[in-house]
Amino acid sequence: MNSSLVCLLLSIFAFVKALNAYTLRMSANEGNAVRSMTMKFNFNFMNPLNFGQKNTLPATKLKRKPIVTPPPDFKAPTPQPFSITNGDFKGAITGAMALALRLATGVFVVGWTPFKQSSTPEEGDWPGTLGILKDSSTVLNTCNRPEKPVIIYEYEASPFCRKVREACSMLDLMVEYRPCPGARFGWSDSMSSITDGIRTVPFMMDPNADINSAANKGMFESDDIIAYLFDTYGPGKGSIPWTLKGDFAVYTSIFAAQVRGFAGSKPFPEGIRDDITSLEPIVFWGYEGSPFVRPVRETLNSLGLAHVMVYCPRGSQNRDKMFRKVGRFQVPYIEDPNTGISLFESVDIVNYLRYTYTPNNSV
Repeated sequence: MNSSLVCLLLSIFAFVKALNAYTLRMSANEGNAVRSMTMKFNFNFMNPLNFGQKNTLPATKLKRKPIVTPPPDFKAPTPQPFSITNGDFKGAITGAMALALRLATGVFVVGWTPFKQSSTPEEGDWPGTLGILKDSSTVLNTCNRPEKPVIIYEYEASPFCRKVREACSMLDLMVEYRPCPGARFGWSDSMSSITDGIRTVPFMMDPNADINSAANKGMFESDDIIAYLFDTYGPGKGSIPWTLKGDFAVYTSIFAAQVRGFAGSKPFPEGIRDDITSLEPIVFWGYEGSPFVRPVRETLNSLGLAHVMVYCPRGSQNRDKMFRKVGRFQVPYIEDPNTGISLFESVDIVNYLRYTYTPNNSV
């Protein structure tokens, strides 16, 4: 090949490369819409005339709502208070053992005060256990309440995450949990993009805090998070109970997770949906320590499914809120904004979540 032909081909190649980078945009206003047309010139050096190829414009990528398919002909079960449904005695027993190991931390609000229901409750208020025993907090009524849910990246079996969850339950907060099973799956990549690659949990962000504060940007370390929460939404870090401190809290939390087989620490064998971070969070009513709430949380973690936890331990004002909303108080209770389905009963909720959110409905 002579040098002049080589020069000619190189010139053509350089020209087409420049032409390919050039984009012609034509915009026209039509009402409030702006239409943009992009023309790109593609050149295949080995096939300059594009023989046998279609010259088409790239399709515009549209953000689609994730497809969520609930069980066919699904009907929410009838709530059955004070009973173990579907014979899940093993789950109830191991849940009770975990509760005992942690000395019921998270079951009662800070400043819990019980009292006998001596008169007819106000309309819309929860009448109390068996219509007799009610409770409240003598402390939290004067504490700040967050306008938006605090956001926490965590996973169920981590002893450090458990401590933070118990603190949130005691403070009667609303928290959006973004599960990172094993700190490597689920929302872990999302957290990593915020933390410059760090995948340590728990990791908390408070959207109610000052935009330049450490709490708004994100905090690690369970003890620091608990101190912040008690200072900001409780009576101060001086009121943190000893069950949330030191080796006792860590080791008993490990034993509690072990009793439950470290459930929620890794994804189910079927894996996690690719679009899990695009789904609306499940609204989940319950409290830390409940043997019936525990299996639902473990399932949400193994699915990597975000959920807004509405804590309602003994003495919580949220018990009255649930009663006004659904006419009863019973946990666990979930509201699924992705399907419009709401239901009680631990085993039924677990089965519903496994079917609806396992990839390709493979369960």
